[in-house]
Amino acid sequence: MPWRMIRAKVQGGKATPSPPLGPAISQYGLDVNEVINKINELTKKFEGLEVTVNIYVNTETKEYKIEVKSPTTTSLLLKFAGASNPSGDPAHQKVGDVSLEDIIKIAIMKKNDLTAKSLKAAVKTILSSAATIGVTVNGKEPKDVVREVEKGLHDDLLLKYEDEWKSG
Repeated sequence: MPWRMIRAKVQGGKATPSPPLGPAISQYGLDVNEVINKINELTKKFEGLEVTVNIYVNTETKEYKIEVKSPTTTSLLLKFAGASNPSGDPAHQKVGDVSLEDIIKIAIMKKNDLTAKSLKAAVKTILSSAATIGVTVNGKEPKDVVREVEKGLHDDLLLKYEDEWKSG
């Protein structure tokens, strides 16, 4: 099967048929609006962030598949923290604060990119990333929150998102 790929960067949930995406899709004989609507549906959870979308098109059957690459952990943390850039000195200069719930949401968004086998492990990974860019969690150093997670102090909150983790 002769598959071709179209790669584009789009704003989550806000792809449009304007160039370069529309013409790239139409050259393969696909319904541009149908593909754009599907892209917007798949990228809705990344609203406000730029994501990479790969569209695989079978040039003979006009069948297509859309693959969405999630934003980087750093860009998600910065968005939730309301910061534009990571700290150059994360030990002494903080760029923002997020809630543990935000960390859990990011872990769920990044599930397919992480090697973590559990939500708890994924959360600890995201907390480590927060520490490296100068983002605090509930006003605390991320390494202190990691210890709290390991001790089970946030198990109730994690349990609340367990189903979303499993289905994501």
